[in-house]
Amino acid sequence: MARRSSSRADQFRLALAQEAARIMAEHGIEDYLFAKRKAAERLGAVDAAVLPKNTEIEQALVEYQRLFDADDHPRSLERQRRAALATMTLLIDFEPRLVGPVLSGTATPHNDISLHLFADRPESVAIKLLEHGIPHDVIERRLRMDAERIVSYPGVRFLAGEHAIEAMVFPRDGIRQSPYSPVDGRPMRRADRDELEALVEES
Repeated sequence: MARRSSSRADQFRLALAQEAARIMAEHGIEDYLFAKRKAAERLGAVDAAVLPKNTEIEQALVEYQRLFDADDHPRSLERQRRAALATMTLLIDFEPRLVGPVLSGTATPHNDISLHLFADRPESVAIKLLEHGIPHDVIERRLRMDAERIVSYPGVRFLAGEHAIEAMVFPRDGIRQSPYSPVDGRPMRRADRDELEALVEES
């Protein structure tokens, strides 16, 4: 009986992960917790213990894109990566790194392209954009750097063609320590321009 109950719980957990993934894919939701809560609301989950982990939702998102978006997803992802590559070339002085769903391959067309930049003075990034006539907004994000430390970093948000770019600006030595990923709680994977170019060529 206990085994059957456990099996039902696992199946329900999988259904929640799949529904959260569907919400993220179809509605452009990037917040795992929000998608998880919406899925729980729609499927009537009341026990927080059955909620899936973010990694389980990410895996369900990969599967959803493979099954339901096999034609459009690779083309959309390639366009995002090419836009990221062009932007990184423009901002090469700031040692740009690509992070997030566009790098991992789970990005939907609604996802921003997320970059990490490194500069002695954050305002130098804004000056560079102004020199190229690129309108932008100045933003700030709180990022978890380790188990105990959350730090606010400045950034800029702007458009590269049809794609929204969110670029956070770290001190020069910030290149040695990546913030924790909201997906798995580990340091974010970062890719430099050469790594991204290799990904684009592979696709």
